[in-house]
Amino acid sequence: MSQYGAQLKSTEDTFYELCRQNPDLRLERTAKGEVIVMPPTGGETGSRNSEIARQLGNWKKADGTGAAFDSSTGFKLPNGANRSPDASWITKAKLAQLTLEQKKAFLPLCPDFAIELRSPSDDLDIIKAKMDEYIACGLRLGWLIDPEEKAVYVYRPNVAVQKLQNTLEVSADPELPGFVLDLREIWEPSL
Repeated sequence: MSQYGAQLKSTEDTFYELCRQNPDLRLERTAKGEVIVMPPTGGETGSRNSEIARQLGNWKKADGTGAAFDSSTGFKLPNGANRSPDASWITKAKLAQLTLEQKKAFLPLCPDFAIELRSPSDDLDIIKAKMDEYIACGLRLGWLIDPEEKAVYVYRPNVAVQKLQNTLEVSADPELPGFVLDLREIWEPSL
C-alpha cells in the first residue's frame, strides 16, 4: 500500500492498457513497474492547479518556443517510469523529434520543466523523490510547490535544491525566460 492507495505491478504495455480502460483514474507507474492510483484532489488543490496551468499556458502562448501540458499528460521517462506532473513544458525542438504516433501516446521523454503541487494527502518525501527522479531523467528545472508551508523547492541538475519560503513569486529564468509564477492565488486560492 502506498500513500495513494493500492499498488500493483505492470509492464509498460499493461499499464498503457490499464490507463485506456480506466480514463477516469489518475495513474502513475514507477520505474519498478508499481502502479500508483492517485485520488482526486480537493477543491483548493484543484483551484491551485488550475491557476498554475493558466499562468504557464499564458506564458507559453506569448513565448512560443514550446508546449505546455496539464496534469493529465503522461510521460514515459527514460528510467521506465510513467509520470504525470501537475504542469509541464517542453521545447518545440524536443517535441519535433517525436513521431505523430509518439505524440498521441504517453510522451517518451522527460519534460524540460515540471511543477508538482503538494496536496494535503501527499507525503512530502515521496514528492521530493519524484522531483529527484525527474532531474535524473533530464529535467532542466522543477518546482515542488507546498502550499501548507508556503514553500517552493527549486530543482536544477547538479545544484542543491533551493527552498524559497513565503515568496510571492518564483522565476523560471533562465530555463523559461520571462516566466514568473505569481504565487498569491496559490497560497490563498479564491474559492
